[in-house]
Amino acid sequence: MTRRAAADPARAHVAIVAVNAETRGDLVRYLREAGVDARADKSLKVPPTCEVAVVFPDEYETRVVVRELARLRKQRPGLRVVIVTRDPRAFEDAGASSHREPAIVIPKPAWGWKILDAVRGQQR
Repeated sequence: MTRRAAADPARAHVAIVAVNAETRGDLVRYLREAGVDARADKSLKVPPTCEVAVVFPDEYETRVVVRELARLRKQRPGLRVVIVTRDPRAFEDAGASSHREPAIVIPKPAWGWKILDAVRGQQR
């Protein structure tokens, strides 16, 4: 993929972080069908090539997710972070003002199109 294509939000490299294999697989398929380069893993480590991280934190320990997101956002302030959770208040500080873009927190249940809009930067 060329640099120009990677800069296109519709073709952004997206990392999906979720414990549930069905969640990972279904969202990867949905995003790929929409033209997004998506990869998924259950590890909280986001590859350096990704421009967007979609995180489903509910099956991880909250303090571990908060710590990892803070570390990740400090290292990569331009990374768009989308958090899909049944407890949005637990992650409302994930978009601290020291980052270029605040994290987008989407309450569950969340539909694929809503996550896609957030990945593309069409939702704040």
